Amino acid sequence: MQSDLLQAALYAVILVALAVPLGLYMARVYSGEVTFLAPVERAFLGAAGDRGDQSWVSYAVSLLLFNAAGFALLFAILLFQDRLPLNPQGFDGLTWHLAFNTAVSFVTNTNWQSYGGETTLSNFSQMVGLTTQNFVSAATGMALAAAVARGFAGRQVRTIGNFWTDLTRSVLYILLPLSLALALVFASLGLPQTLAGSVDATTLEGAKQTIAIGPVASQLAIKQIGTNGGGFFNVNSSHPFENPLAITSYLSMLAILLIPVAFCFTYGRMIGDRRQGIALFAAMGVLLLAAFAALYSAEYAGNPIHAPYVEPVTGNMEGKEQRFGLVGSVLWAVTTTAASNGSVNAMHDSLTPLAGLIAMLNMQLGEIVYGGVGVGLTGMLLFVIVTVFLAGLMVGRTPEYLGKKIEAKEVKLAALTLLIMPIGVLVLGALAIAVGTAQSSVQDAGPHGLSELIYAYTSATGNNGSAFAGFNANTPWHNTFLGLAMLFGRFGYMIPILAIAGSLGLKTPAAPTAGTFPTHGVVFVVLLVATILIVGALTFLPALALGPIAEQVSMLAGTTF
Repeated sequence: MQSDLLQAALYAVILVALAVPLGLYMARVYSGEVTFLAPVERAFLGAAGDRGDQSWVSYAVSLLLFNAAGFALLFAILLFQDRLPLNPQGFDGLTWHLAFNTAVSFVTNTNWQSYGGETTLSNFSQMVGLTTQNFVSAATGMALAAAVARGFAGRQVRTIGNFWTDLTRSVLYILLPLSLALALVFASLGLPQTLAGSVDATTLEGAKQTIAIGPVASQLAIKQIGTNGGGFFNVNSSHPFENPLAITSYLSMLAILLIPVAFCFTYGRMIGDRRQGIALFAAMGVLLLAAFAALYSAEYAGNPIHAPYVEPVTGNMEGKEQRFGLVGSVLWAVTTTAASNGSVNAMHDSLTPLAGLIAMLNMQLGEIVYGGVGVGLTGMLLFVIVTVFLAGLMVGRTPEYLGKKIEAKEVKLAALTLLIMPIGVLVLGALAIAVGTAQSSVQDAGPHGLSELIYAYTSATGNNGSAFAGFNANTPWHNTFLGLAMLFGRFGYMIPILAIAGSLGLKTPAAPTAGTFPTHGVVFVVLLVATILIVGALTFLPALALGPIAEQVSMLAGTTF
């Protein structure tokens, strides 16, 4: 156990050491101070018709139109991939419902996969379709965070930046360089990078085997850097071609949280008060540490039903790769569900019940620890609005944040977003049980079957993409409604936070007084964490009690289903 904790501590230290300078660099990117690709930037902005700064409404319209166009293009590529080049396997086009689900999934940065990558998609679909969205969907979330930071920091301004400028800079100066460097490292460590579809091999017994390959290294780099998570292979990062070594696993985990953590420091720099960014970083860190401790403890304790058949104190190794071990699998599970990534190096369906509960709860809280690139920060800022409102009620004072009054409009918009996860998870999940195909899609009987369903709709609404793999989502019902949940979970958060940023940008900050509640100290961090946990517990505890909690009680009693 001691070596496990040392590995986790080393991961945290390296992550922060990399994220701080990256966050400061990103702040310079969004302020226009980084210009080494200025000619390329101007060319893209000229093609986009860049016309200067936008109001929050114009910014939101541009964001929605760009993503709608991206969906239409990707949907067409997937539907007609059999007629497009770079299809050495001769794969057919996808069904309409699978093409809809996949296009929505990658446009919303969810990367939920109702298909097996190496058996369904051509190289053209992977490279031109999915990889493009891996970049621009991530850049959309990053642009959102930059715009929100400008609005929160603005003084009587009606604009929050330009979407096309923020999008272009996110790709050119951040995502592309990081992905290129990481792809080269992955290729040097043995990951395939080729346009071939497969190679033939002869096993030791003399049997013939066809092994799928492709442009894996480049796909993996942006998959992790952009918190996308969609795997080239069906088993994602547990596949030896996608994650062959302990070092590739470690690098992947660092890449997943690198930009989300960095955005805390970007935010502090952009609003002119680094203490605010550090406070958000601390709150997220507390939640991440608690999630790791709970998930690791549950997995280390193992399953008592398996105890007679395994060595003492080995923990739960079901569904895990020996080359990563318990701590490597647990750390990845926490990282990927705290971020909106969704990649896996072990099967989440094989987690112990309480470990599965933690993975679900990470997503149900809104994936704000540290969340997806950009959207994790903005999701946390929505909880900040709710927290300062509650603090204002407790002291009998109008709530303020960054010296600006938080009024009814901002509180209503923030509270509205709290309904998104319950609707996507509980309402759509209940519909699937009542009139959909939930009964035939779950693999396991009893409470674990309910957990598989809850996890699927949680992952979709939270724009995560991971799954309890025993759940068969590739049906017209689930492909359609999981797609709707992804859209609702993505843009249902984006539009309200843009509106709040636009509203706060019009206000003039007031000087702090003796009654001002500081939003950068320990008390605020504790109150923020408590607010997040209370909202999550009150919303999802009944459903979790019927799923993973009931399964845990049954497991301890020796009951199987």
